[in-house]
Amino acid sequence: MSWFKDWTWPSRLSDKGIIGMNRRNIRYIGRYNSRKLYPLVDDKLKTKLLAQRYDITTPALIGTVSTQFGVKHIGEMLTGHKGFVIKPAKGSGGKGILVIENVDDDNVFIKPSGAHLSLVDIERHVSNILSGLYSLGGSPDVAVIETLINFDESLMAYTYEGVPDIRVIVFKGYPVMAMMRLSTAASDGKANLHQGAVGVGLNIATGAALRGVQFDRPCYSHPDTGHDLASLVVPQWDTLLNLAAGCYEMTGLGYLGTDMVLDRVHGPMLLELNARPGLAIQMTNGEGLRRRLDLIERQPDGVGAKERVAFAQHHFARQSELVSTPDTESASA
Repeated sequence: MSWFKDWTWPSRLSDKGIIGMNRRNIRYIGRYNSRKLYPLVDDKLKTKLLAQRYDITTPALIGTVSTQFGVKHIGEMLTGHKGFVIKPAKGSGGKGILVIENVDDDNVFIKPSGAHLSLVDIERHVSNILSGLYSLGGSPDVAVIETLINFDESLMAYTYEGVPDIRVIVFKGYPVMAMMRLSTAASDGKANLHQGAVGVGLNIATGAALRGVQFDRPCYSHPDTGHDLASLVVPQWDTLLNLAAGCYEMTGLGYLGTDMVLDRVHGPMLLELNARPGLAIQMTNGEGLRRRLDLIERQPDGVGAKERVAFAQHHFARQSELVSTPDTESASA
């Protein structure tokens, strides 16, 4: 666990190129993200419609609800759909996202945890979304209903009651750092690190696991499935990186967090975008962003997406430190 202890000294954080909130906000977000472009990523519905124009694959849209009158018609909208996701268009941090894995013959809606909901429960949740309960600043919102993601079967052993996603930080169109977020029982099936999901740093060159972290502590195997994280390799990695890199042209935002998922039929898909991505990705990678960002700032403009991805894969390749679960520590210690 020595790598983790090394992070306790400010001088060592600086040596590892760790950036903090102030530098992120002033040097990168403030300089490279025009505020007038924020609505393109802060509103999930706008992001989805924009992605369709740029041929970037996203989960299929079932429909939207924008008025309380429309809440009473959501049952009709959901007819024939055995699985779906309801989310606030302006939500953040995974708040307000409701995943329904199945609907039985009695119109009972079943969550991944096995909990049962009625149509009245669904209507109440949508009504709460519209009232702004989960939105940024509590402003009135729109409920977005999407088809359920059937995530790649090769990833099933690495997650618990939820869809794993991949966060890629894209700077000036270059993918500079990536991690996979794995849902757990502690996170209630959500891929949210603050709620207890496992974060796994990924080698930009290959999509292979570098190190795992849960609750800011080293993690060598999934706490619920027991599966060894060292064996994790994200399928269709090059396609996923090119999709993430293309979000630069799509949005015009220079510093961007792209959240991707792997569907077993459609392959890599864009889930959502973030103009203010968090910094925990540095912990999962065991390395700071600063050196990578400094290198990208020295590159010329006008480079195509494929060339940017190839550059990142060449310069940011890493060796995994997740060899196996230590005999002297528990899987999540």
